[in-house]
Amino acid sequence: MRAVVAWIGVVAACGAATASSAPRLDLTADASLPRTVGLHVERNRLVDRGATVRLLGVNHSGTEYACVKGTGIFEGPQGEALTSAITSWHANAVRVPLNEDCWLGLEGLDARFTGVTYRAEIARFVADLRFRGFYVIIDLHWAAPQGTLADSQLPMADADHAVDFWRSVAETFRADPGIVFDLFNEPFLDTIACSTSSGASVEPWRCLRDGCVVQTPLTYRTAGTQAMLDAVRSTSARNIVLVPGLGYSSDLSHWLEYAPRDPLGQIAASVHLYNFSGCHDEECFSRRYDAIATAVPLVAGEIGENDCAHAFVDDYMTWADRRGGSYLGWAWNTWDCNRGPALITSYDGTPTPYGEGLRRHLARR
Repeated sequence: MRAVVAWIGVVAACGAATASSAPRLDLTADASLPRTVGLHVERNRLVDRGATVRLLGVNHSGTEYACVKGTGIFEGPQGEALTSAITSWHANAVRVPLNEDCWLGLEGLDARFTGVTYRAEIARFVADLRFRGFYVIIDLHWAAPQGTLADSQLPMADADHAVDFWRSVAETFRADPGIVFDLFNEPFLDTIACSTSSGASVEPWRCLRDGCVVQTPLTYRTAGTQAMLDAVRSTSARNIVLVPGLGYSSDLSHWLEYAPRDPLGQIAASVHLYNFSGCHDEECFSRRYDAIATAVPLVAGEIGENDCAHAFVDDYMTWADRRGGSYLGWAWNTWDCNRGPALITSYDGTPTPYGEGLRRHLARR
């Protein structure tokens, strides 16, 4: 999630992509490849052991920022103290946000919380979630180019480290198809200047897929979704990969045209929706996302609202239920539910008023 600010839509500073500017997504996997086992994509569904699966659950924040602040690796409890409460909400999935610098051990960060130690603790945490029956989404949440600390949200992953990050993550978790890879948290390339190395303007959707040079005030080269997906597949990992759109992942308008090519056909669309994202009702959800949900699985890695209520998430979950979509609430943390927003007031699972909406909905699924 980004800093909570009210906004309606986004400004396309890099130019608008057109429907004819790129080929349509080829959703057919290479027939010569062996059939995927475990959790996998079949057209617009997630399937495991022959049954349709929807990823319904929560985000647990902390692993993207505690290591950079030097306060640890996690926020809140781990193990049974964490998972029993999440289980009581009838969730089946947890999204775990990661920090690129901490995973790779970059920028001189405290070795107690980064590098080998961070990787081992994340692997242990994910293994525990899997042991307790949860699907796990691993998310590249905070990243930064060489010489810059990954301590905030950038418009897109950096070319310096993101490919190495995903190659390493995929090598670590490739044996378990119940772990899903979320390429980058919330791209917002459509609000900044995007160009080639020679300075020519680049469409934001093309930059999202192929990479480009961005100016924020920080100037750096981004890693495109194609390069990050290729890094995952270079390890022989067959895990499902979530591919974001623009507008902090709320805009999927040209997703089908600019999705990266996956020879395995194991990608899904990642969307993030909040009450301040500019789409508030079922008419808007259908207009924006029906075509995507018909073509590929639609996974709302983050849903939430900053008014400490749950009318918005109730409406989105009802719409997604009819479309077979997945969704995970932000976040299983004990922040102020307006500022966070937060689902709980205590790690025993006591919900905030906003969290009560998700809890009730999951109980009825």
